[in-house]
Amino acid sequence: MAYTTINKSKEHFNTKLYTGTGSSNAQTGVGFQPDLIWFKNRTSTYWHQLYDVVRGVNKSIASNATNAQENRTDNLNSFDTDGFTVGAEGGDKNVNYSGDNYVAWNWKANGAGSANTDGTISSTVSVNTTSGFSIVKWTGSNANATIGHGLGVVPKMIIVKNRATATSWMVYHVTQGATKFLRLNTTDAVATGSTPFNDTTPTSSVFSVGANGDTNGSSQEMIAYCFAEKKGYSKFGSYTGNGNADGTFVYTGFKPAFVMVKNTTDGSTNWCLFDNKRDTSNPNSIILLPNSNDADINASSINTDFLSNGFKLRNTDNDRNGSGDTHIYMAFAEAPLVGTNGVTAKAR
Repeated sequence: MAYTTINKSKEHFNTKLYTGTGSSNAQTGVGFQPDLIWFKNRTSTYWHQLYDVVRGVNKSIASNATNAQENRTDNLNSFDTDGFTVGAEGGDKNVNYSGDNYVAWNWKANGAGSANTDGTISSTVSVNTTSGFSIVKWTGSNANATIGHGLGVVPKMIIVKNRATATSWMVYHVTQGATKFLRLNTTDAVATGSTPFNDTTPTSSVFSVGANGDTNGSSQEMIAYCFAEKKGYSKFGSYTGNGNADGTFVYTGFKPAFVMVKNTTDGSTNWCLFDNKRDTSNPNSIILLPNSNDADINASSINTDFLSNGFKLRNTDNDRNGSGDTHIYMAFAEAPLVGTNGVTAKAR
């Protein structure tokens, strides 16, 4: 069996750091034309901003808020062949305020998308089957339905937002099952409810939604980001925290570039996001919180090691390593543990 199908992870996912200029600001070096960009101001307490090619430029949704999609003129101005261009953005500081530091996490799908009729509701899907990522747009029915995702394999994690009105971001994660859900914009523990994902496990062609305004609002425009697992490139799993500074080790099968974690047991804990660009050596002690507008948090109490084959918690914090608590994660690779050429990844 091959170690991985993706030797160069940065051809499908990459993190870009840059400094705002307050005027047109073209960023290159991403390595591909991104189809989903997640921005965060690292310096100031401004909202996360997510843009995707299916909805189009200047159409923003924020992971830390329930707000409907907003049209933000002169924010993200274009998805470019090797990056993106952000604009002057008026009085905002979300993507390009002069002197502020920013991070942009970039995923490759497949352009503006095409019609998909696999589900009972037709969808528009932009899909990268190699990396297991798709962007899915549909109009909700507020009734039990299936939505085509285009991946060709079963997704392990699905993040849904109603674009039309103020609703929570709903998260399906394979380790919790379709009867349960998490909210990306809150600290809530995992909750039980049959309607968000219709208590139905996704298939290789569709995922299910029910009579729920957050995931399938009547005549309202919806967007979903769907992720399948690819050996050596992505992993969606769970672990049990031990509350110890010599914390839990989580095997991914690759050297991580991006890790997002949520304690599903404790309802007062944040989503936590680490990457390999904001902190380039172990321990990784810089995080951002997808459910909060906080700037970079840099503290030894959140130490985590990125290793050649996974990550290890080096903290006692409940957000990431609560004793006896279940934590879910999504992770993307910097490099596979072993490439198809037999070369092994090196630890930091």
